Amino acid sequence: MTASANKPATLGELRESGYQPLTVKEEMRKNLIEKMKKGDDIFPGIIGYEETVIPQIENAILSGQDIVFLGERGQAKTRIARSLTNLLDPEVPVVTGGDLNDDPLKPISAQARAIIAELGDQTPIEWLPRERRYGEKLATPDITISDLIGEVDPIKVAEGRYLSDELTIHYGLIPRTNRGIFALNELPDLAERIQVGLLNIMEERDVQIRGYKIRLDLDVFVVASANPEDYTNRGRIVTPLKDRFGSEIRTHYPRTIEHEIAIIDQEAMKFKTEGIELIVAPFMKEIIAEITHEARRSPDISQRSGVSARVTISNYENILSNSLRRAIRLGERAASPRISDLHAIVSSTAGKIELETVGDNKEERVVEKLIQKAIAGTFNRYFTTIEFEQLIRGFDAGLNMEASELMPSMEYVHQAAEVAELKKAVAKLHAQGSPVTVASAVEFILEGLHLNRKLNKDRGEGKARYRR
Repeated sequence: MTASANKPATLGELRESGYQPLTVKEEMRKNLIEKMKKGDDIFPGIIGYEETVIPQIENAILSGQDIVFLGERGQAKTRIARSLTNLLDPEVPVVTGGDLNDDPLKPISAQARAIIAELGDQTPIEWLPRERRYGEKLATPDITISDLIGEVDPIKVAEGRYLSDELTIHYGLIPRTNRGIFALNELPDLAERIQVGLLNIMEERDVQIRGYKIRLDLDVFVVASANPEDYTNRGRIVTPLKDRFGSEIRTHYPRTIEHEIAIIDQEAMKFKTEGIELIVAPFMKEIIAEITHEARRSPDISQRSGVSARVTISNYENILSNSLRRAIRLGERAASPRISDLHAIVSSTAGKIELETVGDNKEERVVEKLIQKAIAGTFNRYFTTIEFEQLIRGFDAGLNMEASELMPSMEYVHQAAEVAELKKAVAKLHAQGSPVTVASAVEFILEGLHLNRKLNKDRGEGKARYRR
């Protein structure tokens, strides 16, 4: 964090450079306007908020308002807060040795003022990068005033200073984020007396520590997040603090399958396995995304806690892993997720949903129901059952087909080759290029017909047999 050759290194040089400091809100507003004029992506990696949440954030920043995001878990609230640092200048000057990222032209800490009083224009300055101007804390009931605001340092008192001396204070996270952005996640979980302390910071700009009151002209952009149920007058929030946030912005889950898939593509862990090519059919991604959307509509699942986008990502990663395990065991050179791999999502879904009731409605049954609805919905976007009338007549005549998690892909190819209608349906899915994609398509078609009550399905010993 040292000054480079072309940047002022002392207070005197900074004055001579003509540097004019801006408040954090002025700085963010200026940079937002510049990015909007250039057409830059202001919040890279945030998907599905372009017409809803992002315009509200831009309005709040242009208005110079602190923000509270209201939304269930997994709605990118923390990611947005962290990405706000993109609206800060790359670097700002601070007094070397100051406690609170002090502006050399307007220091607020006693330490920085003492340094400037002693050294004058020779006061050394450093350049603070934008990533170090962000502070974040997850609110929990055991957070203390000293964590967020500060405490009297007994070591400094032992050195001979009076308790009334500002230099005895060890500042907490918020003062140390001066000239930056401070994010407080799950705001209502703070104890009420801590909320009152935050209220003073945001509005009155004074700090009270063990009865010692000092006035700090802190320059902090405050961002908070909360669950909508808790952020009400009846919830765990002090009403005057609620009033201090200029904008309450409601976040939401991805509203389309396309947005959910875009999140999968962006966030899922990506590994390469030597000797095995991974091919994922579009309809399998749609099914995984649809499972999450079905969960968000399910009466069996508590919607108060929400169904995070992380469910989609984890489920997708698990079906990839299950298909990879099969390819390794069968010695195949490619892997592609199939319908029979969907049992692998139970472990990645169960821990991320809360059932509305307890009893016989076990998580496995709920997840199985979600899978069936998602497969049927996806199948019906690609096909109508009328397209398979001739195939169904073949089943009426005694045709049977088998599917299994560990069935080699070539067996599916042979089955499809013997049934013209099935081969045509595989081609409609653009899955005829590889044995593993043919296997994935055949399972999808057979299960789709079963869920549309056109075929019966017998289960046993890890296999499924489709018949009329």
